[in-house]
Amino acid sequence: MFNHLKLFSLLIVFPTLALAYTPIDELPLGSRAAIKIEALKSQSNLEQSNNQNQLFPPASTLKLVTALAAKLELGDEFNFETKLEKSGDDVIVRFSGDPTLTTQDLKQLLSELHKTGTTKINGDIWLDNSAFTGYDRAVGWPWDILGVCYSAPASAISLDGNCVQASIYTQDNGKTRVYVPEHQPIYVTTTANSVSDIEQESTQCDLELLSSPDNHYQLQGCLQHRTQPLPLKFAVQDPALYTQRIIHTLLSQLNITLTGTIKLGSPTTSGVVVATHHSENLPQLLKTMLTKSDNLIADNLTKTLGAKFFIQPGSFANGVKAIKQILFSHTGIDIEHMPMADGSGLSRNNRFSSQNMAAVLRYIWRHDQQLGLIALMPTAGTDGTLKYRRSMRNNPVKGKLIAKSGSVYGSYNMAGFGLDNSGQPSTLFVQFVADYHPVKVKSDDQPTTAPITRFETLFYKDIVDFSQAIPSK
Repeated sequence: MFNHLKLFSLLIVFPTLALAYTPIDELPLGSRAAIKIEALKSQSNLEQSNNQNQLFPPASTLKLVTALAAKLELGDEFNFETKLEKSGDDVIVRFSGDPTLTTQDLKQLLSELHKTGTTKINGDIWLDNSAFTGYDRAVGWPWDILGVCYSAPASAISLDGNCVQASIYTQDNGKTRVYVPEHQPIYVTTTANSVSDIEQESTQCDLELLSSPDNHYQLQGCLQHRTQPLPLKFAVQDPALYTQRIIHTLLSQLNITLTGTIKLGSPTTSGVVVATHHSENLPQLLKTMLTKSDNLIADNLTKTLGAKFFIQPGSFANGVKAIKQILFSHTGIDIEHMPMADGSGLSRNNRFSSQNMAAVLRYIWRHDQQLGLIALMPTAGTDGTLKYRRSMRNNPVKGKLIAKSGSVYGSYNMAGFGLDNSGQPSTLFVQFVADYHPVKVKSDDQPTTAPITRFETLFYKDIVDFSQAIPSK
């Protein structure tokens, strides 16, 4: 299954380098895997499976593709703008899909309005959501995770990451209660029972979340008794409604009276700009997106790419089409036949080949001086989503890989670079694992290491060994 021919030539040059152990056998029966380790300067395949063109769910490794397209098309000076305008008696808030806009930012905009002497709005407040069109969630997003923050809707009107916080407490009477901060305009109820671990195991009863379009959340099922509250994060189901309610609160705090109503859309006449809020520039947005694997930033950038490239309201459809055309025109990498539904990798409909992911990595490395993307990616065992990954938090792997992780149901992926002894990338690697469904074994003995962790531990050690055996010059 594996091609080691080029590796043997490398072994002649580096006789101390042992033949890499291929860890695929650690994965459960039925799993699929495509792996690749390639020397950057010589382009020698140090280890490679023979299915490089087979399609896998890329999960969040797709964010590398989105980041590259954004860098190439939008440039480092790009930022999201949220404008507050006056048009006659009306006030307009023009949203651009800024995934980092906060309630405090919105309050600052309204404060600027107050500073102009406006204490009463005789007309309406319009929330302009025309920057994007189409679905707020991509085709293929799993229905059962739509209530949690990492699948928050990718909307033009975005506030507080389209995410709200709460907590649930277990009680001695077998019931639970929920706490929601007073300033968050959502409604949460619970019918969940507080149970022991034995009761939970015997009844197979888990905590479940139901959400409705009016930002009402209901918890049901069971929660094991806890001495501390369980933190919760809910995806805002209707960001426009959430923002409307927040604005009502802010107007009250600023002593601004509204005689009309808060409406969605935009009046036919343009307004005079009173204040503008700018997000951080693209490099910092991408740093957060890649390090924290922020889906909302990725998908709102995807829609923005569609809007800029096609000069029309952005959507998932024109966004992914733009990404494909941007990559081909700038890099020559043809991913037209790769099924893509979003830019975050959250959709289970996304498919990518390890060969194309390797091509993206190689382009990023070759043009790192202009792009600066490698510095924005997390480092193994050090920061972001890789800080606590079991297969990366110890030597010799810790600090020796820079990569983007990705996981959806049954898939565990990684794509990035191995570092040489001077800390510079010397190899690229791709790990696509799909159909990973290990048999759950309950044991009272010491906890066992998961197959994916055993696989990754061996694979990443191979990458480090190869990367550090390659001379720096």
